[in-house]
Amino acid sequence: MLEKMEEFDSERVVEEFEAITKDAGKVQREALKKILEQNASAEYLQNLGLNGRTDPEGFKACVPLVTHEELEPYILRIVDGDPSPILTGKPITTISLSSGTTQGKQKFIPFNEELMESTMQIYRTSFAFRNREFPIGNGKALQLIYSSKQFKTKGGLAAGTATTNVFRNSKFKRTMKAMQSQSCSPDEVIFGPDFHQSLYCHLLCGLIFRDEVQFVTSTFAHSIIHAFITFEQVWEELCTDIRYGVLSSKITFPPIRTAMSKLLKPNPELADLIHRKCTGLSNWYRLIPELFPNAKYIYGILTGSMEPYLKKLRHYAGELPLLSADYGSSEGWIGANVNPHLPPELATFAVLPNIGFFEFIPLRDNIENQDHNGMESSFLCVEPEPVGLTEVKIGEEYEIVLTNFAGLYRYRLGDAVKVVGFHNSTPELKFVCRRNLLLSINIDKNTEKDLQLAVEAAAMLLGEEKLDVVDYSSHVDSSTDPGHYVIFWEINGEASEDVLKECCNCLDRSFIDAGYVSSRKVKTIGALELRVLRRGTFQKILDHYLKLGAAVSQFKTPRCVGPTNNLVLQILRANVVKSYFSTAF
Repeated sequence: MLEKMEEFDSERVVEEFEAITKDAGKVQREALKKILEQNASAEYLQNLGLNGRTDPEGFKACVPLVTHEELEPYILRIVDGDPSPILTGKPITTISLSSGTTQGKQKFIPFNEELMESTMQIYRTSFAFRNREFPIGNGKALQLIYSSKQFKTKGGLAAGTATTNVFRNSKFKRTMKAMQSQSCSPDEVIFGPDFHQSLYCHLLCGLIFRDEVQFVTSTFAHSIIHAFITFEQVWEELCTDIRYGVLSSKITFPPIRTAMSKLLKPNPELADLIHRKCTGLSNWYRLIPELFPNAKYIYGILTGSMEPYLKKLRHYAGELPLLSADYGSSEGWIGANVNPHLPPELATFAVLPNIGFFEFIPLRDNIENQDHNGMESSFLCVEPEPVGLTEVKIGEEYEIVLTNFAGLYRYRLGDAVKVVGFHNSTPELKFVCRRNLLLSINIDKNTEKDLQLAVEAAAMLLGEEKLDVVDYSSHVDSSTDPGHYVIFWEINGEASEDVLKECCNCLDRSFIDAGYVSSRKVKTIGALELRVLRRGTFQKILDHYLKLGAAVSQFKTPRCVGPTNNLVLQILRANVVKSYFSTAF
């Protein structure tokens, strides 16, 4: 197996990828056959009457499209310890937890060694293409990754976030070592119980090995931004630790202190150098290349809900390229970034046809498109039948349906993607949005992407006062008649009343969905409300999820806060300092 090799063979991995994508249709049929043969004894499939059929046509005829809600009763039986073959032939021994930031509660998702192997295949594939264009030497990576605790379910299964299950797996460590991507930080830091202590020590380890750092990475852009915002606050303390070789007293976890004592030695020259670098920067511009002079790029998930953080990330990165990591979810992986030279806004992901069976529900056929300066607005009509991996068309949008090796069959991910091309015969996808994250009161339908564009347009007005939106969220307030949109902003300073009023009007005007515009004009949707938040509000939301057991590695700011996310809504409402209503219509 490749992960057991001492050296990583990029060209061999590329050749393997080229081979499986030349006839993606055939590979898909083989993948489905393998999934169904492995799990033929599963109660779920038995009850659907497959009777041993493994062809796509028979599979689609017998097995319905489902959401997580429909599979949840079966998954909960597994979680509670039912040893019978429920969703898979072999017993599930590990459960992944979703972040819970999307719907307000964590989902239980079956995880097994086949999913782990597909994770490593994705990592190897994208690294092979990345290393062609941005070769790294035999150095280290500043990996800003965190693992929450695994725990035992009622039925005795190991459970943890999807990233925790990956980071704790021995295959992950061997693969990272083979790819010359060893972390600066010891395991005790990665697996520490306190995120704040782990982050501090990640930064300290990065500085200790600053000349060896080849790239900076985290699961999400948000984690990278959070790390360097924290650096701005603690850099002098880090310098003191390095100068005297004594770890800060605020690091209290004994295993971390022991591990760090082996790395931390008095180094006044390095402390002076970092002090000069930090005091010489203008508003922390180019912070990352100044701290890590041999870094080649910054790597992480930078698409979708992470796009709003790109401006700040580029500020820290300067000229360093931002490379978008691969496309997947807690339920499983979809595709690898084999075009790493593309900026995050244009990032595409080539589907690996052997890691699952993929179907695509066409969105263009079941929506009415309204063209407003190149933008589209959608109204749900009759849903068409899904098409296969090789049947998708360039330029069209689809919702992904996943069948994997861990018991998810024809599972609707809820992601909308656009087909932008093909790599051999497998499609290259661009992530568009999460379909179930909607601002909607009646006939209006505004997605997470629509919200992002509206916030970006309005935030440009803050530029007049040299201010930025730190983070944002939204909510549909149905307690008023008519209901109205509420946008929550945290700003990095004090904006004038006039600018904030105009920002509110701009937000309202920037939702160009036809249903929203017409509803605003006839007053069946009320005036948009902008609520400005106290500084640090989104840190409180992060802390809230950490207390619930979420891992920072999976944290995504909830963009549309619904009634199932009441605790987050309480945090937002409790921290409002100013409120404005639009007069745009």
